[in-house]
Amino acid sequence: MHELVPKVGTVGWLVDANILDYDDELHDIQSAAQALGLQLAVARLERDSELEAAFASLIQKGAGALLESGPLISRSRGTLVALAARASVPTMYEWRTFVDEGGLMSYGSDIDAVYQQAGVYAGRVLKGENVGDLPVIQQSKIELVVNLRTAKTLGLTFPITLLGRADEVIE
Repeated sequence: MHELVPKVGTVGWLVDANILDYDDELHDIQSAAQALGLQLAVARLERDSELEAAFASLIQKGAGALLESGPLISRSRGTLVALAARASVPTMYEWRTFVDEGGLMSYGSDIDAVYQQAGVYAGRVLKGENVGDLPVIQQSKIELVVNLRTAKTLGLTFPITLLGRADEVIE
């Protein structure tokens, strides 16, 4: 996101307060923001009904770009994409489904691969394997998806170096 909008001074993080690794993610995002000389504004959501107010609070705190994470937010992707479009705020999402629905960009695990692995594990459990005996697998495929139509609407131009790293470009 910093490559796309380098002049932004404050980045907002809209986060599901119920994610298990909240403290670790917060530390990582704070460290990254500090390394880039950025301020970080955080809005934690406990429930879906808080989305619009939390989004607005980040804009009021001067966030010129937003990041999001957590399953609560995924359930509200249409609303979040619409809020970002209405506010003309560049937003980076965790899953490509947001970009497919008009979001600017996503950087995260390949959700189809995650679902496929979950299906494989469910099958193994149904065949009698003990859940405790199954290995923990960390998703290794991370994908960057960008939406050039949305960028154009926001008046942004993706640097060629960023486009070159994208796994998929929606035109």
